[in-house]
Amino acid sequence: MKVFVTGVAGQLGHDVMNELAKRGYKGVGSDIAEEYSGVRDGSAVTGMPYVPLDITDAEAVERVFEKVCPDAVVHCAAWTAVDLAEDEDKVEKVRAINAGGTKNIVWACQKLDAKMVYLSTDYVFDGQGSEAWQPDCKDYKPLNVYGQTKLEGELAVSENLEKYFIVRIAWVFGLNGKNFIKTMLDIGRKHDTLRVVNDQVGTPTYTYDLARLLVDMVETEKYGYYHATNEGGYISWYEFACEIFKKAGYATKVVPVTTEEYGLSKAARPFNSRLSKEKLAEAGFEPLPTWQDALERYLKEIGY
Repeated sequence: MKVFVTGVAGQLGHDVMNELAKRGYKGVGSDIAEEYSGVRDGSAVTGMPYVPLDITDAEAVERVFEKVCPDAVVHCAAWTAVDLAEDEDKVEKVRAINAGGTKNIVWACQKLDAKMVYLSTDYVFDGQGSEAWQPDCKDYKPLNVYGQTKLEGELAVSENLEKYFIVRIAWVFGLNGKNFIKTMLDIGRKHDTLRVVNDQVGTPTYTYDLARLLVDMVETEKYGYYHATNEGGYISWYEFACEIFKKAGYATKVVPVTTEEYGLSKAARPFNSRLSKEKLAEAGFEPLPTWQDALERYLKEIGY
């Protein structure tokens, strides 16, 4: 099986490439840079083929796909800077990447009859209430540009393909790029006290664990919508920060505040990011380990 992976300079794409290599599959990675710009840690990703690709260029996408001819595509590339997406001069670009770029990938998959995995987000929902969102829920009410454009990407996939997996994730952390854990550790080194919101609730997702699940999926034909985060229960960002400092051995004091008290963010965030993962088990997929276990492993990976 040959798998084409977009966004390999990001957190998830990097780990998906390594997971493919572990299983002996041929992975072809892509990102917008002319040369691979992610971490070079001696892992398998550095030894896999890399193809520069601007997913917003339909002709380029078609040309690359005809050359690579993948059996499956894991589409990790996206605009993920949530606040920056709210800037008037950025909205068109965000939509071109998250919606338009996804449509280009969809059309290429159609021509090749390739399976497609589309990574989406809890942000397609409005984050109200306290019940966990179900994978097949269609009550979409995104609160911000990022969520709206990711939803447009979802619809491009579901309305035009039959062989697809739409996987919604949340609170992602991995080796490549920025994430909440790295931010907390950086701030915790410089400050004795910091404020973290305690009224936004969800579950973290370790890309190393998620990559295993995504490759499990492309080995099957169990298509549809899924939610995937680590197990271990729902927590607030405040509780996550406390656990990060505890496991890292920091004495940093964390003060819980409401989203309103915290302010700063340009984009509205969902309060309820609880994602139901029961459908994974029902389909026979192995759940991800607990986020507590994932956090310990990740901290060791980055040298804590």
